[in-house]
Amino acid sequence: MKDPDSTLHPLAADLNAKLGPVAEFLSATGKRMYFPYGGILGQGAEAKECALNATIGMAFEDDNTALVMDSFKKAINLDKKAYLYAGSFGLQNLREVWKGLQMQKNPSMAKVQYSLPIVTSALTHGLRVCAELFADPEDELVIPDLSWDNYELIFRDAVGCKIRKFNTFMRTGKFDAESLKTALQSKGDKKVLILNFPNNPTGYTPTEEDAKNIVAAVKTAVRKNKKVVVVLDDAYFGLVYEPGVHKESLFADFCKADDRIIAVKLDGTTKEDYAWGLRIGFASFGGKLFTEPEQFKAIEAKAAGNVRSSISNCSSLGQHIALNAYLDPQYQKQKDKKFAVLKRRYDMVRKIFKEHPEYTKVAFRPMPFNSGYFMCVKPIAVDPEAVRKLLIRKYSTGVIVLSGLVRISFSTVPTGKLRKLFDNLYRAICELQTA
Repeated sequence: MKDPDSTLHPLAADLNAKLGPVAEFLSATGKRMYFPYGGILGQGAEAKECALNATIGMAFEDDNTALVMDSFKKAINLDKKAYLYAGSFGLQNLREVWKGLQMQKNPSMAKVQYSLPIVTSALTHGLRVCAELFADPEDELVIPDLSWDNYELIFRDAVGCKIRKFNTFMRTGKFDAESLKTALQSKGDKKVLILNFPNNPTGYTPTEEDAKNIVAAVKTAVRKNKKVVVVLDDAYFGLVYEPGVHKESLFADFCKADDRIIAVKLDGTTKEDYAWGLRIGFASFGGKLFTEPEQFKAIEAKAAGNVRSSISNCSSLGQHIALNAYLDPQYQKQKDKKFAVLKRRYDMVRKIFKEHPEYTKVAFRPMPFNSGYFMCVKPIAVDPEAVRKLLIRKYSTGVIVLSGLVRISFSTVPTGKLRKLFDNLYRAICELQTA
C-alpha cells in the first residue's frame, strides 16, 4: 500500500512528524502545508547578515534604508522599516508584545503553554487559515444559530465543510450548553467549534456559570472519542459592561481541558483597539497534546505557510503602527477612554428600555446582551427584513438583519441619538403590525 506521506513535500512531512498526535487534527490541506524554509526565503535568510545582499525583492537606498518615496513617507511618521516586508510569521517584536498583552488581559493564559501568535490580515483571515488547516469536507463546523454569516461563507462555501448549528439561548436567557453538547456528539469523528464572545450579532458574553457549562459540554463530547478544534473568535475581547460576566477568553480553559482538543485563539487590533483599517490580527495555538517547543514551532510554520501561500505576508505598515501603539505609555489610558464611550452607549440602551416598557411589550424582544458593539432585537409578528427596509425608506435609519434578528450597532451611534433610533424602530414595527 502506498505511503500517504510519500506525496507530501518533505518539509510538510517533517512538520507532521514534529507535531506528533497534533497532526491528526489537521485537514488534508493542513497536512500538506509547510513553510518554505528553503528556496528564495531560506536563501535570503542565510544571506541576511552579508555585507552585499542581493537576495530579496525589495529596494534600498545607498545608506541601506528602505527606498521610499516622500509622497508615501509623509503620510505617516514611522521608521522606514515600516515599508519593508514583515515576513509570513509577522514582526517578531509585535508577536512577542502581543503575547505579553494576552497574558496581562488573561492571567489564566500565563499558566498554560501555547504558541507565539502568528500575524494574520485581521481576524477574518485567521478564520480562513483555521478552515484550511483543520477542516475537511467530511468534517463539521459547529456554530450557534445566532452567529456571524462569514463563518458559513468561509467554512462551507469556500472550504466545503459541513455546518451544524446549535441553539444559542435557552428561554431563561442562559447560553444553551446542552444544545452545544448535543451538536458536538453528532455523527463524525472531528468537529471544528467556533465560540465568539462577545458574540456577533447579539453582544452576549457568558456569565461565569455559563462559561463553566460551555467548557464542560465540550469535555463531555470529546469523551465520546470526538476530536474537537475549538476556535475562540475573540474579536471584541474586553468589551464587557456588566458584573458577573466571564472576562477572560476561554482559550486557556481549552488548552488544558483534554488531549482530544486543540484550541485556537483569534484576536487582534481591529475591534479591540478600535483600529479597523489596520487589518492586523493574530492566531495562537494550544492544547494538552503540545508538549514540546518544536510542536509549537511546527504549527506556527504551518500557519505561516498558509499565509505565505495566500497573501505572502500581512501589512508591515499596519504591524508597525500597532507595535508603536502597544509600546506607547499612554496606550492603556487611551483605550480606557474609548471603552468608556461604548459603556455610556450601552448604559443608555438599558436606560431607554427601562423608560419605555412599551417597546419590549409591543414591538420587539431584546436578545440577551451585556458586551461588545451590538445588541439584537426580534420584531414581534413582522418580518425583520421588512423592518429594515422601512427604517431606511421612511425613517432614514440603518440596521442589519442577521440570523433573523435586527442587529443594532450602538457602537456607531452617538449617545444622544440612541433614543431617536429606538423610537424609529418602535414606530416602524408598529406600522408594519397594523398594515
